[in-house]
This record gives sequence, C-alpha cells and structure tokens, in this order.
Amino acid sequence: MLISTTRSPPSSSPAESPTTDRHLLSSHGAPTDFPSPKPNHPQIATMLSGVLVFNQKGENLIFRAFRNDCRPRLADVFRIQVISNAQVRSPILTLGSTTFSHVKHENIYLVAITKSNANAALVFEFLYRLIQLGKGYFGKFDEEAVKNNFVLVYELLDEIIDFGYPQNTETDTLKMYITTEGVKSEARSENTSKITMQATGALSWRKADVKYRKNEAFVDVIEDVNLLMSATGAVLRADVTGQIIMRAYLSGTPECKFGLNDRLLLDNDGLLSLPSGNKMGTKATKAAAGSVTLEDCQFHQCVKLGKFDADRIISFVPPDGEFELMRYRATENVNLPFKVHAIVNEVGRSKVEYSIGVKANFGSKLFATNVVVKIPTPLNTAKITERCTQGKAKYEPSENNIVWKIGRFTGQSEYVLSAEAILTSMTNQRAWSRPPLSMNFSLLMFTSSGLLVRYLKVFEKSNYSSVKWVRYMTRAGSYEIR
Repeated sequence: MLISTTRSPPSSSPAESPTTDRHLLSSHGAPTDFPSPKPNHPQIATMLSGVLVFNQKGENLIFRAFRNDCRPRLADVFRIQVISNAQVRSPILTLGSTTFSHVKHENIYLVAITKSNANAALVFEFLYRLIQLGKGYFGKFDEEAVKNNFVLVYELLDEIIDFGYPQNTETDTLKMYITTEGVKSEARSENTSKITMQATGALSWRKADVKYRKNEAFVDVIEDVNLLMSATGAVLRADVTGQIIMRAYLSGTPECKFGLNDRLLLDNDGLLSLPSGNKMGTKATKAAAGSVTLEDCQFHQCVKLGKFDADRIISFVPPDGEFELMRYRATENVNLPFKVHAIVNEVGRSKVEYSIGVKANFGSKLFATNVVVKIPTPLNTAKITERCTQGKAKYEPSENNIVWKIGRFTGQSEYVLSAEAILTSMTNQRAWSRPPLSMNFSLLMFTSSGLLVRYLKVFEKSNYSSVKWVRYMTRAGSYEIR
C-alpha cells in the first residue's frame, strides 16, 4: 500500500509492535462496549457496513454485509442512482445517512457502503487494496474472475474485514491459509505459528522462508508524460506521472538500498534538488539536463521512513514478487520526446488541408514503438486523401479522425503527413471547433523527468550474489496539440 513521505516512521525494533500510522488500513479492533456517538460529535472511523460488486449491466455479483444496517435493497439503490445514471461522475454518493463509495475496475464496480462518518481516503485505499488482492489471487480481477471464484471472494472478504473494520490485506499472508488448492490438516497445524508471526510481525508483507536458485531483482521506471501544446507551439502544460515497479526474486530476508539521481534531495514538504554531478554516464537514459524535482512522492509500506528522513536513502525489505515501490510526479524540466508541428488550413467551406510534422527529440540510438497520431476532421467530411513519409495513414469515419500509425520511430528522425479533406455542404453549417490532435507512443530507455537509478544494493546474512536489472519506459499520457 502507499503512504505519504510526511508520515512518521514506525520503530524498526522487533520488540515493538508496528504503528498503525504506517498502514492506511490499520488493524482496529472492535471493542465489546463500543461507545455510541453523541449527537453533536460525529463518529470518525473506517467502519464499512458492506461491500458490493456489480458488473457493467448492474447485476449484483457479490453482496457481503458486515453490520445490521446494510440491507439488500441498498444494491438496488446503487444500481438505479449510479450504474443506470450516465450523468453521475462522482465516486462518492450520499443519500441520507448512507454513503456509497465506488471504484470502477475493468468491467466491474467495487462498492463500499458506510453509515458512519468514515474516512473517505481509507475507504478508497481499501477498495484499491481489494483490487490488488484479486489480481494476486486470480491474475485478473474482472467479472469472469469474480463469477468463477465467488466463494473465494466471500472467504477473502470475511478474512480481511472484521465487523466492518479492515484488517490485514497482504496477499502473501492471506495465501498461506486461504488458497485455491486443498491443504492437509497436518500442514495447516505446522504453519499456524508462521502465519501468526507473519500476520502480526514487523514484516507482514514478506514470508520468512523464501528461497530461489537464482537471486534477481528487476526495476522498471515507468513514466506517463502529459502535454498540452498550443497551435503556435507554446507548451501550455507539461508534467510526468511516474512509478517504480520492482520484481524481487530474492532468498531469505534481504535488505535493499535504492538510490536515485545524486541531484535529488527530499524533505518533509516535497523534493528539492541540489547541484551535483550525474555519474550515470552514457549507458543510462539522458533526459532533462536540469535538476530533477519530484512532487507527491509516495512509497510502499516496506520503505523505512526513519532511515529515509535521516540519510535520504530508500531502504526496505521487499515483498516477494512484484510490487510498486514508489510513485511520483514531476512538473519541472520535462523533456518532451516528440515535437509536433501542425498546420491546418480551412479552404472556404469545402476543403481542409493538413500538414503534420512530427520530430523525435531523443537520441538516434533509441526508437519509439506503436506511435499513433490522431488528427481530427470535421463532422461533414466526405473524402480524405493522405500521404505520409513513414508509416500508414487511414481515415476512420466512425471516430472522425485520420489515424497515422508508425511502428518504429527512430530518434532524431522527422516524418510528415499531408492530407486533404473534402467536405459536404450542410444547410446549418456551424464553425468547426477543431479538437486537439492527440498522440500515443512507447519509448524504452528514456525518462522525461530525468529520473535515473544510481544503484540497487542487496544485503542478506548469507551474503549471496544477486543480479539486478533496470529498465526505463516513457509512455504517452494525455499528449495533445491544439
């Protein structure tokens, strides 16, 4: 799960219990004499009355009530008010004393019902943790997975929620005693103590007896670059949303130390930059030449925040397998991988001429794949003639777009598309609003923010050697040119 860098770190001493401030889904117990809230003092708690799952048609796939105030008719209320109402855009709907918080994932709706004054951030954190839990068990958490494993879904809900309070949602811990395969009673009794220690210990996200013949760690730095450019070529908005995904296949209980650009300095209010040299050389990706400034930094709960605040080192004991180590944003010194120069000329009311030039700003040794440029056309377009210096262009009448596809776009190259749209005459012809031109692409070994991995060190008491891999990828988020 993700926690803010401004949160206080828990004690790393094994004698102390982990602080609930580390976990957005804290393990609250339900006392036997839980006091009722006073009329003038609203109760603030993360107490769920029920969890529901719907498909896109509004069919109720899962209905699990944890408290007596969650009635089956609430499923019909959500179906009518949200699924059947196309105008509803808010993820939170409050009707009287009942609040519906929902997340749409794949082709299903996950809904949490609350009656008390619940913390909305924790409710949504639980829903997203439920999605990750479903992916961990079924590979893909969609309507088919829910229908094929509905008994297991109910069992998981009963395990991770106690009287409406979210408990342990760690996939590795739950897989020890909630499994799709049969477990012998002897094996269950032997693993009981291990399960208890993992569920309540300081490292609830990792099993203690992990073994691999080959110890490897894979790090993926994935960035989505967003751009809004004016017709004159001025950048109106440019930012990067990134995440660092790690796949750890390491034996034992290793401690990893992760280092980013040596320009990077973090404080409690965000990320600042210090002027210092970059020692990555030419082998790593080269992006923004200026300082790297990151915002809204979030870490996985395994990161030791105490060491991070003191030494600016990302130190952690990783979960087994794939997890998201870090998430961030960057709004300064964004290096745009593509520059688009678009000329659209309306010739009277019968024709529109296009000249679209796209240039790659990255190095000549790199190349982008799956490059798609969508050029909007007027609604009354009758015929399109196009020619391009690279790739293929095709008119899509259903989308009112000219779709220009380039399978491989080499760095420092520039390609041009010329097109002419013949328009039909209309009785009530309105001025064309000219929607923005959009672009999609994938680019390996390049980061628009300039973020670089300096090192990844693995320490384990058996002192084994490990292999580390780093991959960079930049994708188009909302990449638009007016």
